[in-house]
Amino acid sequence: MATWADVRRLALALPETAEGTSWGSPAWKVRGRTFVWERPLRRADLEHLGPGAPDGPLLGAAVADEGVKRALVAGDPAVYLTTPHFDGYAAVLVRLEAVDAGELAELVTDAWLARAPRRLAREHLAGGA
Repeated sequence: MATWADVRRLALALPETAEGTSWGSPAWKVRGRTFVWERPLRRADLEHLGPGAPDGPLLGAAVADEGVKRALVAGDPAVYLTTPHFDGYAAVLVRLEAVDAGELAELVTDAWLARAPRRLAREHLAGGA
């Protein structure tokens, strides 16, 4: 089971990451671009999800594109979900209590890579950043 402390540690270990807020909730950004954030469900989300709506903490995470989002949700709906709010947006919601530590690390890194400037991402992947 992952925690917000895990998210914070993983995010801040990546180059040029800053901790801040987005809509009043914790968020982590690379050069001002949010890549992971706490995302409580809103009334419209709850109405859409119905009785199956998760009640635990949710992490929003940027993904490379909507194909990746669809693959994550289809591949492991116990961990990943989306709502109409995110239609057309390359981001996925993650049940923090259901994701394991290794998968969370990969998710946070991939989210960072999706939002980081290309040059910074290339430097990081090459071991220079």
